Amino acid sequence: MVIPPLRELLTPRVVVPGPLCSLEAEFMERYGLQGAILDVDNTIVGADDLQPCAETLAWLSPLRNRHPVWLVSNNFSERRIATIAGTLQLPYRSQAGKPSRRTLREVLATMALPPATVAMIGDRLFTDILAGNRLGLFTILVQPPAAIAGGWSERSRVLRNWEIWVARQAGVSL
Repeated sequence: MVIPPLRELLTPRVVVPGPLCSLEAEFMERYGLQGAILDVDNTIVGADDLQPCAETLAWLSPLRNRHPVWLVSNNFSERRIATIAGTLQLPYRSQAGKPSRRTLREVLATMALPPATVAMIGDRLFTDILAGNRLGLFTILVQPPAAIAGGWSERSRVLRNWEIWVARQAGVSL
């Protein structure tokens, strides 16, 4: 088994300079994608929020009407992720343990789609992008919604900045 260089594993196929809802609506068709897996915390909602903003709801509605969409979160709070998934009327998995591929493989099997045709969308290089790239998913890095509004936690900001610094040291251009 050949292990790709860290640079390849941490490089998203697409980097969105804003939050999830700023990703153009036609991205699925543009890249020939048939399904999507979305991270939850700091991707769909802020880390302390239970309700997605109106823009995210509007962005997600046509996507879920045309394609299979799953939520996959590392969050250990089953209740939190179930509440968000219920609001969005989407299937979900919590406690995923990304960058482990186990839960993503299970979701892909349920979707019955080839990995290259499924988008993995998230805000973190060392969980969402790394796990997606390890499986051959089409990875998309977005900015946390709270980062744009200036309301995210110091811990989240420091961790994300550290990940970006490490990735750049490995040769990733973001």
